[in-house]
Amino acid sequence: MKILQRVMDQVLKRNPHEPEFHQAVQEVLESLEPVAERHPEWVKAGIFDRIVEPERQVIFRVPWVDDNGNVQVNRGYRVQFNSAIGPYKGGIRFHPSVNLSIIKFLGFEQIFKNSLTTLPIGGGKGGSDFDPKGKSEGEVMRFCQSFMLELFRHIGEDMDVPAGDIGVGAREIGYMYGMYKKIRNTFTGALTGKGITWGGSLVRTEATGYGLCYFMEEAMNSRGKSFKGSTVVVSGSGNVAIYAAEKVHQLGGRVVAMSDSNGCIYDPDGINLDTVKQMKELERKRIREYVNCHPRAQYFEGPSGIWNIKCDIALPCATQNELDGESAKTLVSNGCFAVGEGANMPSTPEAIEVFLKNGVILGPAKAANAGGVATSALEMSQNSMRYSWTFEEVDAKLKSIMKDIYKNASQAAKEYNCEGNLVAGANIAGFEKVARAMYDQGIV
Repeated sequence: MKILQRVMDQVLKRNPHEPEFHQAVQEVLESLEPVAERHPEWVKAGIFDRIVEPERQVIFRVPWVDDNGNVQVNRGYRVQFNSAIGPYKGGIRFHPSVNLSIIKFLGFEQIFKNSLTTLPIGGGKGGSDFDPKGKSEGEVMRFCQSFMLELFRHIGEDMDVPAGDIGVGAREIGYMYGMYKKIRNTFTGALTGKGITWGGSLVRTEATGYGLCYFMEEAMNSRGKSFKGSTVVVSGSGNVAIYAAEKVHQLGGRVVAMSDSNGCIYDPDGINLDTVKQMKELERKRIREYVNCHPRAQYFEGPSGIWNIKCDIALPCATQNELDGESAKTLVSNGCFAVGEGANMPSTPEAIEVFLKNGVILGPAKAANAGGVATSALEMSQNSMRYSWTFEEVDAKLKSIMKDIYKNASQAAKEYNCEGNLVAGANIAGFEKVARAMYDQGIV
């Protein structure tokens, strides 16, 4: 970088000890160097300096009482990063690994992801270091209610609309929304991912996984490839992974491996999704239990082992930086021709370099997994209208959005002389829309 190195240096100086945030900013700024050269007026207006600095960061304590009557204290976060094109929009993550760096990296990525959907939503993210695993229903409810006792001050249907993320599903959204509604005495679309009977949208559960496959099918078709007849591995076994695997099967592919934080399973007959859904969505069991129902399947300790399984297409859908340079080399040597990022920033910079160098079709997270937030925005629209669309209507809108995201990212890459590089194309296409809005709105 030449023009934007100063911006990166400032980020490092101002935000020490935040490696995930540094990584996210570095990747984006490297892609935006030619944009800075073409638009000196944006440089002069401080667009690049401002876009890497959150508009607002809120950190708060979350006290709650466990089943033994002991007071526990967790830390809550909400980072409202950019509202140039609409209200802040981004999920809430409950996981022990959550810290300010992770929330900022996710919020920063969300700016461009939301922009790519073409819908009027800005970027934000939130969460807590609370771990819902192993907690009773009562403990989860009390934590969610306490979390909302602070968060309610900072959100609203025209201000900031959170959704779910890792550790935050329909149960947690329900508990948080119940407390929000009680405090505010209003029934509005202040959160998305709600239950179908009280304002949620059909397809929202499936959206990120389905959208990932719609995007990748479009990207692969451009090079004469497809899911049809392909062998696929999907890391993770949560919401994104399950519904990505479901759509792969519908598109004619065969998923042979999935994982969780403890290990991975390989089933040469193809993963039985009914079993995985029963275990993960209803019984909340570990993935290792799968082999008890399918004797030909194998279980391997450690989630990273999934990348050693031979496949045509890899869909990392678990967590950030799960796929490193060595794993990327293994995938390439085993004949993998496409990687679609269902998780946020699942590939390390070294892995991305390996994929791009070897001509792998790489669907970057901010483009490929934008289906979830796109459908959240469709839920916001339905809430505003006090109306709901059918499953088929929402699914058609989702597919159209994902095809347009691919088209816009591909065109941006071509326009800036990096044709085929969807990483750069997604960064540029997402940034330009936000940059124009920021420029038009002045120095604020």
